[in-house]
Amino acid sequence: MNQSLFEMMQSMGHEQVVFCHDPHSGLNAIIAIHNTTLGPALGGTRLWPYLNSEEALIDALRLSRGMTFKAAISGLNLGGGKAVIMADPNQKSEALWRRYGKFVDSLNGKYITAEDVNTAARDMEFIAMQTEHVTGVPEYMGGSGDPSPFTAYGVYMGMKASTKKTWGNDSLSGKKILVQGVGHVGQYLVGHLVKEGAKVFITDINEAKIKQTQQANPSVEYVAGEKIFDLDMDIYAPCALGATLNTESIGKLKAKVVAGAANNQLADEDVHGPMLIEKGILYAPDFLINAGGLINVAAELETYNADRVKGNVEKIYNRSLEIFELSEREKIHTQAAAMRIAEKRIADIAAVNARL
Repeated sequence: MNQSLFEMMQSMGHEQVVFCHDPHSGLNAIIAIHNTTLGPALGGTRLWPYLNSEEALIDALRLSRGMTFKAAISGLNLGGGKAVIMADPNQKSEALWRRYGKFVDSLNGKYITAEDVNTAARDMEFIAMQTEHVTGVPEYMGGSGDPSPFTAYGVYMGMKASTKKTWGNDSLSGKKILVQGVGHVGQYLVGHLVKEGAKVFITDINEAKIKQTQQANPSVEYVAGEKIFDLDMDIYAPCALGATLNTESIGKLKAKVVAGAANNQLADEDVHGPMLIEKGILYAPDFLINAGGLINVAAELETYNADRVKGNVEKIYNRSLEIFELSEREKIHTQAAAMRIAEKRIADIAAVNARL
């Protein structure tokens, strides 16, 4: 690691990083709290077999930073946080989740957890046995359950807005769309796209997920992972892990629009955001269009109403168009435009709080 932990925190604007270890359950977790200006940090817990602690830390820092902007641009009174657990997804247990819940509880509400990659409502139920600072619990416990449908719906809204900006109308009928990653969110997204008449291609490292998706949607075609950037497509939807948009992949990419659910899709925002513009590719900022799940779990903190949540998620459509217009007007890439709006809201509320 070229930078120390404190240098990394300072450069990315983090407030706090918590390392959690429990030898009995095998828990090794990192909770990263980026910014709590707007409210407590809410963000999911990702369970992944990271190669080492440095890789896990960098992921936690990048993801938590993205959550700050996601909450801000969505108009939520929440800050940004994220947690990662270094483990084989097949080895998670009640003991691991409950011990992790104790660590979350020790932060006294500064961090509220939820679902993320390789975690589910059942896992949140175990966490809820140890802390009240958790959302996305099963419906029978008064929660909203799996937030994936709302995440997918928000991506769908952002994709339609991107289509309108690019082709003059928002119909996805006949569009060739590659969905990279068909986990919970990806599968729901594929369902929306197939229903509208899009020609959908899918890829994933998990063969079971591919089979599951094709059984539900027989018209979709599988593309091997190493061939996806050779595919002639209209829209690329990255819905797996981040940083798939890099110098090499953008150079090969045959698409007019990028709109997906993955976090941190740009390997380097300052390099690859402008590169997409130079190549004539419209990028729907990830933290804007994948905010549906956050909007949903945040609603649990109040009186939950699914119809109200859906209406708030649908606002992603117009907000995307606003970002595209700002990007053109200011001659900045779309990620920078979205961040400018999010950062302004944070600065405005910080100024309000300073005067109390």
